Order: sequence, then structure tokens, then C-alpha cells
Amino acid sequence: MINPFRVLSAAVFSLLIPAARAQAPVTCRQLPLGDIRPAGWLNEMLVRQRDGLTGHLDVHYPLVMNERNGWLGGDGDQWERGPYWIDGLVPLAYMLHDEKLIAKAKPWVEWALNSQQPDGYFGPATDYPQEEGLQRDNSRDWWPKMVMLKVLQQYYSATKDQRVITLMTNYFRYQLKELPQTPLGHWTYWARFRGGDNLMMVYWLYDITKAPFLLQLGELLHRQTFDYTGSFLHTGLLAQTGSIHCVNLAQGFKEPAVYYRHHPDKMYLNALKKGLADLDKYNGMAHGLYGGDEALHGNNPTQGSEFCSAVEMMFSLETALEITGDVDFADRLEKIAFNALPAQATDDFMARQYFQQANQVMATRQVRNFADNHGGTDVCYGVLSGYPCCTSNMHQGWPKFAQNLWYTTGDRGVAALVYAPSEAKVRVGGREMVWKEETNYPFDESVRFSLESGVPGPALNFPFYLRVPAWCKEATILINGKVWEKSEGGKVVALRRGWKNGDRVELQLPMHIFNRRWQENALSVERGPLTFALKIGEQETRVANSKDPVAYGSSFIEVRPATDWNYGLYHVPEARISENYSVAQQKDVAAYPWNLQNAPVIIRTKARKIPSWKLYNETAGPIPYSTIYNMETAAEEEDIELVPYGCTQLRISQFPVIGGK
Repeated sequence: MINPFRVLSAAVFSLLIPAARAQAPVTCRQLPLGDIRPAGWLNEMLVRQRDGLTGHLDVHYPLVMNERNGWLGGDGDQWERGPYWIDGLVPLAYMLHDEKLIAKAKPWVEWALNSQQPDGYFGPATDYPQEEGLQRDNSRDWWPKMVMLKVLQQYYSATKDQRVITLMTNYFRYQLKELPQTPLGHWTYWARFRGGDNLMMVYWLYDITKAPFLLQLGELLHRQTFDYTGSFLHTGLLAQTGSIHCVNLAQGFKEPAVYYRHHPDKMYLNALKKGLADLDKYNGMAHGLYGGDEALHGNNPTQGSEFCSAVEMMFSLETALEITGDVDFADRLEKIAFNALPAQATDDFMARQYFQQANQVMATRQVRNFADNHGGTDVCYGVLSGYPCCTSNMHQGWPKFAQNLWYTTGDRGVAALVYAPSEAKVRVGGREMVWKEETNYPFDESVRFSLESGVPGPALNFPFYLRVPAWCKEATILINGKVWEKSEGGKVVALRRGWKNGDRVELQLPMHIFNRRWQENALSVERGPLTFALKIGEQETRVANSKDPVAYGSSFIEVRPATDWNYGLYHVPEARISENYSVAQQKDVAAYPWNLQNAPVIIRTKARKIPSWKLYNETAGPIPYSTIYNMETAAEEEDIELVPYGCTQLRISQFPVIGGK
């Protein structure tokens, strides 16, 4: 069958494109990079990245991140790994206002800007033979450029360097000319599944230049990208094991929302909602992600979830949130950020897992029931254990989350839709003001905002938008100590009034314990945006790797349980949950709260061991079907402690149910 994209010229193709409909109003706009400053525990996360692998990946992964890299003009790796690293390093550097990190990122940015050729192409342009540990062929593949386009967009946000606009304009003209003959999937299939990243940058540039050809290119990119909208709405894609690569799914998830910006048909947003619902139904897990190791792999809590999936799904949700202002996307974003994300890297951000398990009772070198295994190192904590794409890509998670804490809105307002301690410089109505957010959320129920400066004279009228998460039964909003409004969950509330320096807003989000059901009718224990997991004693061992150090690193960390893990929980009616679970909160939240020692919240309850639930292949064996008739349990009831999922390296987060209470 003839591919029409190979035979139509760009000029002919442009005649076939219908006139774009009116652009959908963008609910929110990101602030310039550097205008949001993280505080409290979130700042600590970024500092640990600075002092860990993000700030020193060139030292700890020199095989790729050196002067031979193709994205520095060398004959080395010219694939995604260099751009992946810089895609996290740039926002981290400018958010921390760290001149050393900025200087480390600058050569990559400068080389990319100076690499553009007369025809508009940029990036590595010469194929070299394969070499162990490197990917260097197909230099003109569209996919790695998509990552570098994101890097340049962030660099422009921080610096307003007009060379970015010039490069993107010329490159997008090159794409419009070349894509009909060499479509997204011409060299490798990655670009076809990840074209939403390319489309996002095209529409971003259109917002600045209003060049009509960019809308033509947008149509072409959308048609060549895998049809996520149709696949979510009309096929069983997410019900089929192995149907799609887990990171392709995470990155591609944003495409319907991005396209919706210039084609405001609710079909595209409905597709995302159905996609999330089907992900939960067929592949969902208590940490907010899905079984994908690397192919989509169902909802067994011992299937793996890739680190790249976590950070890319977060970025897709951040993109969808900015476009739509939809509470569902913010809720899911927080679920991943506050559970899966901190659990997959070590406290010092010097090692990470390739796959994490929702029920993870041993993190050892062992071939497990994953769709893809890498020498059995996939759940070990290391620099290169599993596969090194995550070594390069994990860095964007926390910086981009912080970048999406605050927005401006199209009606000259301010929006805070996800919550963490921070300070933001926001321009509203021609005035630059500073808002401060003080909170220990997600561990605490109160988020406090204050307008520090920017309105020295009469009050300035504008709306201030706050999100009430769907898990919250009723929120209370106070302004200057007085109740202003109460709201049920699942809404964005607009506070419309005149604002002046010193105004204070407090959002009270009462957190209650609730349960959800998962595979084999297992039960999770949740409070607010946090999933709680069994506190298991952890014994760490650093293992020297003499078997395959080039592939999986010279060493990695194994973690084994020091206490029992095979507990089942009682089913408790919702009305009696408070009788059976007790919550203990630390008076002060540690600067770094994400480990067993510093866990800010502990939930205590009763449980019984299930003797038949044992290890299989250094993994928790098949989870017993909940409330099975006459399930064997230990005679003695025990007190157990549950801690936030993100504080654990070993855990049970989806429990068999042993009966009612």
C-alpha cells in the first residue's frame, strides 16, 4: 500500500488541510522558568538532585555524557540520552538559580543552537557504526530532536534567547517539507508514538509567532502520530497485555490534549478520561501508575512500572492540566508525584530502579516475570541497573512538577492547582507580585498562601483559583482568618475579590482514610493523595558487579526484608474505618520526608499473617484472592504500621482481605 505522506509534497499537502477552527482558550499559562522557587521539602528534593546524579551525570555515566556525545558534536551517542539529561538539568538549574548547573547545561544548548544547517535541520547529522553501550545510527531520526526541542523551549522560557525562535522556525519549515517523504515512523517507530511532544512545541511556537505554516505542520504531525484518541475511545488497546510500550503510552498520553488546543472538540478530552479509567481497570496500581515492564502488562502488583513512565506520565498530565485546568489531571499528577516518584530513587539521588513493584518485598538481582528483563537487575537500585534510559530521563520529574505549581490564567488571574511549598513571582494586570505557599502537604491538611508584595496601593481585582481534590469531601477556604467559602471535592474554586499586600488565604483539606480495590480484589489504604504501605524492615547490601559492569554498572544496591511482609487486612465498612485505623503525625516534617526514619505520617491497624502467601522467584507470590472462603490465617492478630508509599523501598501496598471486622 502506498503511503500518501511519501508522495505528497508539502505544498500539495497544505491544500488538503482544512482551515483550523478557533483555538480553544488555554485555561492556564506556565510562568517563566525561574519565577517559581521551591521551598521546604520540595526544595530539598531539588537540592539532592543537584548534589546527586542530575548535577553529576557526566561523572557517573561518562560512557555517554562526555565530549564525544553526538549532541556535543562528537562521534558518540547521538540518541535520546544526552537530551534526556539536559531536559531535566535545565529546569533544575534555572529553578535553583544555580550558575554551576547553568554552565554545565550551556554547551549542550549552544551546540544544538549552532548545529542548524541551511535546510533547517539541526542536531547530529552523521551516522557512525554501533558501539557497545551506544546508539549512534539513524542520526536524522525525528525522535531525539523532540527531546531537544523541549530543552530549548525551557531555555527560552528562562532567557528569552531569540535564537531558539529562529532555530525552531527553520526546523519546523524543514519538517513540513520532509515529513511527507520521511514520516515520523520512517527511521524508528519511537517518533510515531511520541509525536505529541513535537506537536506541543509547534503549537508553543505558534503562540509566539502566529506563523500560519505551523498550523499546517501541526495537522501533518497529528496525522502521522499514533492515534491515541481513537485507540482510547474505540479499541481495547489498554485491555491487551503487550499492546503498547509503557513509555510510549506515558508520553503519547498528552497528544489528544495538545491537539485539542486548536481543535476544541470534547472528543479529545473524553478520550483522555476514558484512557485513565481503562488504565486503572486493566493495568492500574495503588501508586498511581500501571503495569508496564516494558510492554503494558496488567495489574498484578508484582509487575514492574518503569521510572521513565513515571516522569513522562507526570509531564503529560502537567501538559493536559495546563491546557484544560481539569481537576482529574491534577489529582493523578499528585498521585504519581507523591507515591511512585520518590520511591524509585535513593535518598541521595545517586541510584534508581528501572522497575518498581507496588508489592515489592525484595529488590535483588533476579529474573522476574517482567515482559523485558535486563540481567535480572531491573529492581536493584543502581546507576545503570535495568536499562540506562531511566538514568538519563529521571531528572525531569521534580523540576517540572515544581514548574507547574503556579499558573497565570487567560482572565488575568492566578492559579495554584497542585500543592507543595514554594514561592512564585507572578505578573497580573501589569503588576509583578510575589505569592508564597507554606505547607507540609501532602502530609498535612492545610495549604497557606500569602500575597507578599506587588500591590502597594489600592486593592487589585483578579481571580485566584484553587483546586479542591476529588478525594476531599469538603474543603474550607479562609481569607485573612475568616471563612470565605466551603466546597466539595473535584472542583476548581475561583476567589474573586480585590487583593492587596499581606492578604492571607488558607485552604483546609480534611484528609480521611479510605480504601480502594485492585487486582484479585486486594485493598489499598489511602489518605488524601497518599497511598500507605506496610512498613517492612530493610537490609541494604551494595553488590559489586563483575559479571556485566558495562551494561548494568560496576555495583548496585540490593534490599532484603528484615521483618515479615505476608499480612492480610480486614475489610472495614466505610463508616467504621476511623475505629480500625489510627493516624499519628509527626509534629515537625523533616526536610527530607521520604524514608522510613522520617515518615511524617503513620497509620496503625490490626492484621493477620497469611502463611500460604510466600516468596516466589524472590517476589511476593501470587496475591491470594481477597475474602476467599476459609482463607488460612495466623491465629494471632498483630499490630502493624503503614507509612507513605514514597517512604518505602520494600512494601505491600495492595493487601489481601482476610474477612470482615
